[in-house]
Amino acid sequence: MRTVKRIIKIHDIDNFKISCLFNNGESRIIDFKELFAKWNITSKDVEYPIANSTKEFNKVKLVDGTLSWDNIRIESSNDKGEKVLYDYQLDPIVLYENSYLDETRLLEIGLLIKQTRHDLGLTQEELANKSGTTKHYISRVENNRTGIELSTLKKIIEGGLGRRMKISIQ
Repeated sequence: MRTVKRIIKIHDIDNFKISCLFNNGESRIIDFKELFAKWNITSKDVEYPIANSTKEFNKVKLVDGTLSWDNIRIESSNDKGEKVLYDYQLDPIVLYENSYLDETRLLEIGLLIKQTRHDLGLTQEELANKSGTTKHYISRVENNRTGIELSTLKKIIEGGLGRRMKISIQ
C-alpha cells in the first residue's frame, strides 16, 4: 500500500509557485501556472480567481494536509440534500504528482559521506565493514537512494569514517 501523501508545511510562496514539505520528507515545488495551463483553466472554472491573481492565490492555507483557499467557496449538498459551502482544496496526491523536487532543500548527507570516504581513501566496501553495513547500502546512501536512521548514520560517520557527528538545526 502506498503512503498517502500529505503536505505538512508550506515553505515559501513565490508568484504562482509553492514550495512545501510532504510527509515523506521531500520538499517539492508546485508550479501552479503550469498546472492551471495543463488544466486549461478558463473564466468559467472555479480556480479562475486564484489562477489570475497573485493576491487571491497568496491566500492559500495549509488545512488537513493539503492546500486550501477560503476565498473560493464550493457549493455542494450534504447527505440530507442541504446546501453546504466548502473551501476550495486540492488533493495532495494530485499536488505531489504535479510537483518537482526543491533542489535548494535537498539533504546532502550522501554527498558528504562520499566526499569524506574519498578523502580518507576508503572504498565503499571498507566503509561498510568499518560501520557494520553493506557495500550496497553505502552505495544507496551515497546516491540518495534510501533514507537513513540517525543511529545508522552515526555508525557510518563515527565508526566507519572516524569522524564525530554533529547535527545543527538552523
